[in-house]
Amino acid sequence: MGLLSLLWGIVSLIVMVVAFLPFLGWGNWLVVPFAAAGALFSVISQALTSGDGKGRAKTGLILNLVALLAGIVRLSLGGGLF
Repeated sequence: MGLLSLLWGIVSLIVMVVAFLPFLGWGNWLVVPFAAAGALFSVISQALTSGDGKGRAKTGLILNLVALLAGIVRLSLGGGLF
């Protein structure tokens, strides 16, 4: 499960970077719920994993939170139109 949350975080960051391009700001409306779901999935993955296997889930959580915060800031600045 940790690997899946890590991959989810990588995809969130890729979509976030694409949404920073001009005229693709509407992509932030997709990034925010996608990254929020990924962060929730990472937290569940950390809770179910025991021992040293929590590294991937923790990294996925960090990546999802970065994408989530960047998407929220971008939406608050430009409204997600551009």
